[in-house]
Amino acid sequence: MPRKGMRSICFSPRTPSFSVSRQSMSPSRTSLSSTPRRRFSESMIEQAIDAAATIIMKWDAETSAYARVTSLFYESKREAMQFIRFFNELQKIMHLLVPEDSGSEKIIQAQNLMQIAMKRLQKEFYQILSMNRAHLDPESVSTRSSRTSARSSTSDYDGEDDEIRTAEDSISEVEEVSSMAMSDLKLIADCMIASGYAKECIHIYKLIRKSIIDEGIYKLGIEKISSSQVNKMDWDVLDLKIKNWLEAVKISLRMLFTGEKILCDKVFASSDSIRESCFTEISKEGATLLFGFPELVAKTKKSPPEKMFRVLDMYTAISENWQEIETIFSFESTSGIRLQALNSLIRLSESVRSLLTDFESTIQKDSSKAMIPGGGLHPLTIYLMNYLTILADYSSILTDIISDWPPPAKSSLPESYFDSPDSDKSPLPAISVRISWLIFVLLCKLDGKAKHYKGVSLSYLFLANNLQHVISRVRTSNLQYLLGEEWIAKHEAKVRQFAANYERLAWGHVFASLPENPTASMTQGETKEYFRKFNSSFEDAYRKQSSCVPLDSKLRDEIKVSLGRKLVAVYREFYDTHKSTVGDERSVRLFVRFSPEDIGNYLSDLFFGTVSSQSSSTSSSTSSHHRRHMWSQQRA
Repeated sequence: MPRKGMRSICFSPRTPSFSVSRQSMSPSRTSLSSTPRRRFSESMIEQAIDAAATIIMKWDAETSAYARVTSLFYESKREAMQFIRFFNELQKIMHLLVPEDSGSEKIIQAQNLMQIAMKRLQKEFYQILSMNRAHLDPESVSTRSSRTSARSSTSDYDGEDDEIRTAEDSISEVEEVSSMAMSDLKLIADCMIASGYAKECIHIYKLIRKSIIDEGIYKLGIEKISSSQVNKMDWDVLDLKIKNWLEAVKISLRMLFTGEKILCDKVFASSDSIRESCFTEISKEGATLLFGFPELVAKTKKSPPEKMFRVLDMYTAISENWQEIETIFSFESTSGIRLQALNSLIRLSESVRSLLTDFESTIQKDSSKAMIPGGGLHPLTIYLMNYLTILADYSSILTDIISDWPPPAKSSLPESYFDSPDSDKSPLPAISVRISWLIFVLLCKLDGKAKHYKGVSLSYLFLANNLQHVISRVRTSNLQYLLGEEWIAKHEAKVRQFAANYERLAWGHVFASLPENPTASMTQGETKEYFRKFNSSFEDAYRKQSSCVPLDSKLRDEIKVSLGRKLVAVYREFYDTHKSTVGDERSVRLFVRFSPEDIGNYLSDLFFGTVSSQSSSTSSSTSSHHRRHMWSQQRA
């Protein structure tokens, strides 16, 4: 430790670059500063110096082996308080003597004692910080701070288990050690700062505390990494790092940086500038690494579909903790940390917009011409709706991101896509318009794919199945709140229209095989011909439609009920009126193959046994996490 000048020690000059507010330690006994020099005899000053020398020299590590291996504050708290008090007494004596005789033996002796004492205090400061790393880790400090305020709310309850009480006693013991260490550090820091040793105090504090923060950040999986390194990573590796980062943000803000700020505020309560300087230098590197990572991810050229949700997760983590970020890093000197977090938010929002554009482009460019057997669900429908249902879970965040993003051109969308479900027809939120547009793009693509079916009826069933799947996913997710009941009702009407067209085209020739007036009189030959035509057309339609399945159970039942109500009723009238005119029993067996009950049973069993595993219904209780897991599994 460099030897301090006499004036430096006596008049407590402020450390360069810091505005130090002095706090003199009040001695428990005689206060020399309150008594003019002339009222003190030489013997009183000499007694005070001798008394100080006794305890200070006892703890001189250069002359005492005991002092070299023992901690003053750990060994005897009472003696530590006496040490501080005598140190302050020496400083007051020098304040009185220096103006009169700066070269006297007493002044020199007092100065030497103070330098020995200061070396001891530096050693104690270092030892307390080092020996109490476990009790002064940011998690312990932040937890103690929160528990202190919460303890009063639970102190009135009795009857806890012995195990709970034991655990609480253990926690209280740890908190007590932490609190004592913080108080001791503050006592020493106040003394060193007031004596002009702020620089040495700060150096020791920063050296130890920065290593703790840096180690904490590293253990959380946050490390220095370049943009090129991120671009070279496989997505699975990067995805794991993002997951680690999401956890690291929570722990860092709630424990690591919060605990360190609490400790800085406590230890350096006597100086705002030192408190700010210490916290900034200790936390700046780690916090910059932490909040810089999302910007690297946002800029990466990799754009797998899963990236959208990771980007949204990171945006959510920063935006939802923004107030905490501003509170922890509120100093002017930590503005760079706030700026880094803000830059990451901006880059993440830009990435979201870019990914949405890419997603739309992927749908637009899909050129597959393969026809789905039986008019079932197209993979594009499943993919898009899985994607959108997960996006809907981020609706509040997406609203912030795309609120000022220009919507699709109105000329590209039907008028209804820009109407609110409310009666006043106020505009939909930007996120609702964007999702409506993406669904519209899908429906347009499906309309084009439907034209590849040879049978027109099957193309209508294809459209009905896929649109019904879209509606089912909307109804069982947060999409229902974004699109509204009116949107759902309009598209349900379209499904019914598609189903009616399917029914008309697939079964129309069966209806046409029966006379317009089923009860009209006719010859035996005409009756046999009608029965023959009905048998042939029904068997043909049934055979063809057995491979076509309305996937949604409700839609399937509606089609069967509609067919049964119309066809069975008409056929029953014809059957009851003309069966007896066919001829003898042999003729009846030959021409009347189906009774009305047979037709009903056939129609009832029509769509069973071939239902696709890709059901269009999704439980409304499906969680966002489960939806994301299922989606990633389907993509794999």
